[in-house]
Amino acid sequence: MELPDFMNYSNKFSRKDFVEKIARIAKGAGAKLVYAALILYYTLQSDKVSATNKAMIIGALGYLISPLDVVPDAIPIAGLADDLGVLVFVLKKVWTDIDPEIQLKARKRLSKWFDEDEIEEIKDLIPSEKKEEKSE
Repeated sequence: MELPDFMNYSNKFSRKDFVEKIARIAKGAGAKLVYAALILYYTLQSDKVSATNKAMIIGALGYLISPLDVVPDAIPIAGLADDLGVLVFVLKKVWTDIDPEIQLKARKRLSKWFDEDEIEEIKDLIPSEKKEEKSE
């Protein structure tokens, strides 16, 4: 299966559409997807992020809110799996631009929508980077 060119979705991204979609899918999507989306959203607002990384983030967030996906969102579980895959892929690409403050801000927002046991599932979102941070 060939992945779409995610940059084609950059014109779908808007702050308003992003917030509306995240609020609508928060419980059904799971904490991982929402946390990844929030981290990218807050990273996008940082002036420390390169234009290239901002373009990737906009493409990924545009893909998330676009009704046209590789796997339609209406399909339970699988419909959001491709969205999560795209978000995690971009998270790994821009990880060096993500400040701990951004992670904290995303987690605070997440705690408004999810219970602590649901939030627990985000701990392994990007395992390789988390291990590197701990070893330094």
